Amino acid sequence: MALGLSSPYWMPRVGRAASNGRGLFQPTWDSLRAYAAPAWFRDAKFGIWAHWTAQCVPEQGDWYARNMYMQGEPQYEYHCRTYGHPSKFGFMEIDHLWKAENWDPDALMRLYKAAGAKYFVALANHHDNFDTYDSSHHAWNSVKVGPRKDIVGGWAKVAREHGLKFGVSNHSAHAWHWLQPAYGYDGEGPLEGVRYDAARLTKADGRGKWWEGLDPQELYTGPNIKLPDGIHGAAAVKHWHEQHDGLWAENPPPHNPQFVRSWFLRCKELLDKYRPDLLYFDDTGLPLAQAGLDIAAYYYNASRQWHGGELEAVLNAKRLTPEQTPALVEDIERGVADAIRPLPWQTDTCIGDWHYSRARFEQHSYKSATTVITRLCDIVSKNGNLLLSIPLRGDGTIDADERQVLEQLAAWMRINDEAIFGTRPWHTYGEGPTKVAGGMFAEDKADAFTGQDIRYTTKGETLYAIALGRPASSQLTLKSLASNVSGNVERVEMLGMQAPLRFKRDAQGLTLELPENMPGEQAVAFKISGRGLVAAS
Repeated sequence: MALGLSSPYWMPRVGRAASNGRGLFQPTWDSLRAYAAPAWFRDAKFGIWAHWTAQCVPEQGDWYARNMYMQGEPQYEYHCRTYGHPSKFGFMEIDHLWKAENWDPDALMRLYKAAGAKYFVALANHHDNFDTYDSSHHAWNSVKVGPRKDIVGGWAKVAREHGLKFGVSNHSAHAWHWLQPAYGYDGEGPLEGVRYDAARLTKADGRGKWWEGLDPQELYTGPNIKLPDGIHGAAAVKHWHEQHDGLWAENPPPHNPQFVRSWFLRCKELLDKYRPDLLYFDDTGLPLAQAGLDIAAYYYNASRQWHGGELEAVLNAKRLTPEQTPALVEDIERGVADAIRPLPWQTDTCIGDWHYSRARFEQHSYKSATTVITRLCDIVSKNGNLLLSIPLRGDGTIDADERQVLEQLAAWMRINDEAIFGTRPWHTYGEGPTKVAGGMFAEDKADAFTGQDIRYTTKGETLYAIALGRPASSQLTLKSLASNVSGNVERVEMLGMQAPLRFKRDAQGLTLELPENMPGEQAVAFKISGRGLVAAS
């Protein structure tokens, strides 16, 4: 079903005060291509994300709400051992267990801001189809169930009090297929063939229970792609799910228009209530066909109304085609670009699993602060931003290792932040031996950066060179600043030190004489002043 201007899903648009010379944005790709990313996003460079839902309660990592229904998966085994079989204790019960009892958003935001974050993103819903805000169109939300708190509203308040831009991420367009294993069954064992909770529970079954008045079918989205009877063996059942409901579908469910209507109304209310500066879609292009286009146009027009005619909104999506790229800010999940991109873009990644994993902490296997810092420098040099998730436990706290990463980021930022924030790319992003593989999910394909890997940024007439490691000798040569490059070098400083550095410039590059004691333990930044250096870009 098309969701155009006459669609029953479409809500009244914002007024003509939001228009520009071309008029209001229309819900078409051609109209949306008039978009341009706002200056605040291009200046911000670094954001922190709380990818936090009830799926963090078991502390078993990613995709718990799906994998707990997949016999043979570690999370299924954990769930049966800890809570009981999913035919009797389904994911809706995990939503009930999520209390966020130790959540202190103000204290967390202080850590995030000190670590350099200029924007903060809260997860509004995941593929588990649970809204973490005060939702009028979806009863399964954090005000009525679980925490009994407006999580998004709480984050928004403190982020803005601390001067950060505020964003939300919306993943729920995938719930209609992602949650379908909840309607399945074990393929083997003593409960073989017994359907899980989603297949049998109705609103009437809640009478006298904690969920009285709630409809489990609204949470689980209905049996859109139901596992047929008679499949034997856990491996065979898993294979069926992978082939039928595990595909990353962006189109609307063919026989469930109510899901699309609910998604649209929920997303529009999320925008209206919290007026986010950024909206992140976990989607290839825009979600749910015309519904996604409708929301994009609504968001851009609303942003103009909120900001006196200025378009201040950022809308993230993934794997954009060349025709779509001008309309949105492309996000590269767990990956980077291999060159300077002409339009602003973003990497989103996490220091561990997206949802909290106790094993990550016990094994001390988070990304290090050094990894985060060097990747940030690489991303910024290529016209990108980094959105970094710091997983929260179900109770709303972070662990000691996560706190240490944030504190180390803060220490580096106190010295080097001017080489990051408010900068723009130079004519080349950098130099050095370490190759970077571009694209999604490619972040682990590259070796660690070294002190010979250099990244360049500019601010006004100033050029910054950042060594992505401590240089191994007393000299460092910046090959991209050889004497045949336009511009004069007049002064070089190492950020965090008072005295200027001695240098020479010849056909091999700009060679810096380094002090014995250099500030910081990760990347080292140099401020290069002169005439005509940036103009050469």
